[in-house]
Amino acid sequence: MNEEIEFILDSAKESMNAAITHLEKAFLKIRAGKASPAMLSSVKVDYYGSQTPLSQVANINTPDARTITVQPWEKNMLAEIEKAIMNSNLGFNPMNNGDNVIINVPPLTEERRRDLAKQAKGEAEDAKVSVRSARQDANKEIKGLDDASDDLKKNTEADVQELTNAFTKKIDDFLAVKEAEIMKV
Repeated sequence: MNEEIEFILDSAKESMNAAITHLEKAFLKIRAGKASPAMLSSVKVDYYGSQTPLSQVANINTPDARTITVQPWEKNMLAEIEKAIMNSNLGFNPMNNGDNVIINVPPLTEERRRDLAKQAKGEAEDAKVSVRSARQDANKEIKGLDDASDDLKKNTEADVQELTNAFTKKIDDFLAVKEAEIMKV
């Protein structure tokens, strides 16, 4: 019996951890004024007919806080990379110097900062929904245990709620840090 309850708690915790991991990845894509190779993680390049992540066809570096350089492994990929970055709707205007694609990351305007903060809040809310969904699934499994006493079920549901509260607080903390990062001029 205890093994079943441990399994339910572990799987709920695993689902909640997955929501946090997803949130961290989503936050990496939200730029906070400073250039980062992660900003280009969603860019896919047409590499000989197949859509390939940019990081698999080029080196991506940040020589300073406002510049990203993309050095393709094959020179003939320069135009494709440039086109892929422009089509990715990231708001970047790449320049091609014959060897590299150079992206100047413009400083964020106040309005853009607010939009990014709103986007971060949306990602955090999605993570909270995932955590609550994991709680709901765990509670359904607990209610479905036939050979468990009512007290044991209630205590396990309380444990799941504690987990939910802890993960929700973690999400709020991540959001506060990200918002501070975005709003810092």
